[in-house]
Amino acid sequence: MKLSSILAPLKTLALLAAFSISSISFAGVEVQTDENNVTLAGHDAVAYFTENAPVEGSSNISSIHNGAIYHFSSVANRDTFNANPEKYAPQFGGYCAYGTSLGKKFAIDGKAFELIDGKLYVQKSEVVQEVWSENTNANLAAANKNWPKIKNVAANEL
Repeated sequence: MKLSSILAPLKTLALLAAFSISSISFAGVEVQTDENNVTLAGHDAVAYFTENAPVEGSSNISSIHNGAIYHFSSVANRDTFNANPEKYAPQFGGYCAYGTSLGKKFAIDGKAFELIDGKLYVQKSEVVQEVWSENTNANLAAANKNWPKIKNVAANEL
């Protein structure tokens, strides 16, 4: 038996413990936002696609979609988003994709992300992104299965 197969459940337990400490969501249950209703920790949703990087947006260049405020690094990115918000909005309401795979909703830092089949998946942190990446297909399948069940449930009730 490999040591990694023994440590995997321990990693999951450690991550769940860390998640439970900081899993507050403020604006509604379907979209993860901060106390100001800003999503993606203020990062530009379009830049994930065009620059393949987390780029901080500006509160002076913003848009509202599904009750969440999106910040953008340029007017062009804001206009691109407004033309097709569903293309650029994160999956699972911007909650941590790995958390969703566990049936939970956790806030994200905006820095850990992955584009899969043209869709944006964000994670709580870069450490969580590493765990997610160890078995992306299974984690994504579990998240897709769990999301309809937890979508309308507040994070603190999961």
